[in-house]
Amino acid sequence: IPYPINPIHFIPIIQFHLTSPPLLCFFTFLFSANRASFLVSYKLFWEENSRMKDIKGNPLHLKSLNHISMLCRSLEESIDFYQNVLGFVPIRRPGSFDFDGAWLFGYGIGIHLLQAPEPEKLPKKTEINPKDNHISFQCESMGAVEKNLKELGIKSVRARVEEGGIYVDQLFFHDPDGFMIEICNCDNLPVIPLTGEMVRSCSRINLLQQQQTPPVVQQ
Repeated sequence: IPYPINPIHFIPIIQFHLTSPPLLCFFTFLFSANRASFLVSYKLFWEENSRMKDIKGNPLHLKSLNHISMLCRSLEESIDFYQNVLGFVPIRRPGSFDFDGAWLFGYGIGIHLLQAPEPEKLPKKTEINPKDNHISFQCESMGAVEKNLKELGIKSVRARVEEGGIYVDQLFFHDPDGFMIEICNCDNLPVIPLTGEMVRSCSRINLLQQQQTPPVVQQ
């Protein structure tokens, strides 16, 4: 089933700052509402995180999350979903692979899809359970996401988390193979580490976000 529109029109990203290529021009729109404060916050958090790594040590010398790899029943259906529903962009995949698959990239991470050799043996779809394993994406307009998911005929489950008077809305739905996707406005909730000097940094970041985030005009 083709997905003619992208319901996740407001997921902020940091990798793309393109304005001219038609295929990618929507990425600059996604990020326009909170670009300045997000980049400042990200820079401060990254600097503090790097400093803490120097202090605490980084045994595996990790840098970042690179990609998520998933087996799929139908490579074509999964490409269509991750490209046209979630907005990932297909990228070149090494030609030396001797098995079917596809690579996509967006929002700072890669999605590696692998055609299952025996798709009939993959687990069947189950009811949507927010406690299942899932990947989560941040968005700006939960209303727009929910509206477009309904228009696409994609079943979703809504949930809400409350912490100290702060509310986080969540939408959960499945990809074509039953893997859980969450869309949320999780940046409503401050990042507060449990221990360490990162607490001071995160408090500074949260303050800057409040000071610099421009109001979002509802349309």
